[in-house]
Amino acid sequence: MRKTLGWLLSLVVLIGTMGAAGFTAQAATAAQPAAATDIKDQILGIPGMSLIEEKPYTGYRFFVLNYEQPVDHRQPWKGTFKQRLTLLHKDVSRPSVFFTSGYNVSTSPRRSEPTTIVDGNQVSLEYRFFTPSRPDPATWSNLDIWQAASDQHRLFTALKKIYKKNWLATGASKGGMTATYYERFYPRDMDGVVAYVAPNDVVNNEDSAYDRFFAKVGTKECRDKLNAVQREALVRREPLEAKYAVAAAENGWTFTTVGDLDKAYEAVVLDYVWAFWQYSLLADCASIPDAATASDQQIWDSVDAISGFSAYADQGLQTYTPYYYQAGTQLGSPDIKLPHLKGLSRYGYQPPRNFVPRDIPMTFQPGVMADVDKWVRGNANQMLFVYGQNDPWGAEPFRLGYGVHDSYVMIAPGANHGASVSKLMEGEKNLATSKILQWAGVAPAAALADAGKAAPLAAPDAQLDQRDLEREPQLRP
Repeated sequence: MRKTLGWLLSLVVLIGTMGAAGFTAQAATAAQPAAATDIKDQILGIPGMSLIEEKPYTGYRFFVLNYEQPVDHRQPWKGTFKQRLTLLHKDVSRPSVFFTSGYNVSTSPRRSEPTTIVDGNQVSLEYRFFTPSRPDPATWSNLDIWQAASDQHRLFTALKKIYKKNWLATGASKGGMTATYYERFYPRDMDGVVAYVAPNDVVNNEDSAYDRFFAKVGTKECRDKLNAVQREALVRREPLEAKYAVAAAENGWTFTTVGDLDKAYEAVVLDYVWAFWQYSLLADCASIPDAATASDQQIWDSVDAISGFSAYADQGLQTYTPYYYQAGTQLGSPDIKLPHLKGLSRYGYQPPRNFVPRDIPMTFQPGVMADVDKWVRGNANQMLFVYGQNDPWGAEPFRLGYGVHDSYVMIAPGANHGASVSKLMEGEKNLATSKILQWAGVAPAAALADAGKAAPLAAPDAQLDQRDLEREPQLRP
């Protein structure tokens, strides 16, 4: 561990005095070492670990597993639940990367960027309360950032006995937040953290940074084009809501949680500009219709492609209930002013409370994010934050203070919510790659001497290196 220096212990071998006459053939013959235990057996030897399935993948072993966790780490005697995870096993002699999306875990083999860079193993953990990793019955007060960090800590402690080399934590967006919170509460576990596009909503009711972002992102031509389509979608609310009602009937969408179709419709429309910049690039502005001449169908198709009309139906919200719960209790959520929608917007950005079933109690806890922010500014040690220049979530980023050590914030020019080390400017990309290799303890001598020679150690793999960019619902105040 980078934060705890261990003493070097001398290995003393005591050999009994033996006379020449007593030196027998039996004593002289060394015992043959026992065959190494299969990695699956080692993993399943961890108390509480069980196998769901193993999927073959060339060069790796890939396991989908369950790990029994306390519902409440402060009171572990109060019951347990099964938390799903995956393990992409390379070799115990390689470093390991602890990945979380902050949502459901993918059960297909995937490799995060740091895993590719260090050519390591990867453990991917499903966030508590995302089904099927939800206690039954669910006491929602046990869904908070400390409990989730404690899930990671407990799993790491168990796996570290097998994977003894260096560990890095990583994740993108809510996963980047999760990696940061884990470091805040258990700073001795990881040897480095790579947090991608991680929002940092320090003061929940102060969101002017988002207004400044949307006033300058991209080009004026693109901003005006997007705003015009968003406005037109509310001007044509009546015919487009009629289309929405037909689509809802065809797809079986209901709107009990948000309240009614009208509220769901406006929530989708208000996501439009934000979602464009989150998932699209400036060049994609060419595909946005001209609001002045577009048909109702063209407006519908553009909003549906970018925001998704299923998002605020009960069926779309259900998966993300834990996300909205956390937004309304600890994480906070953004709000922006929408002057171009004046007189047309009936609800504004709706709060997370509107997207969580009413039988789940929610109370916001001010100060939780400020605590994390203060800790990062003063204590970040071997942490890298990567943001996209045109990603709205980067409007309120993590920042570093004078007390940090070997930590960095880097911005990928023109990038969206899919920003990565590979999209950084050349000098920063080299430095970031070099640091990740160093923190993992696998930096080649050439990379240590010259960051320009740092490069990923694993060969590219189109299937493994796919990034499942989570189409997150927008967090509301």
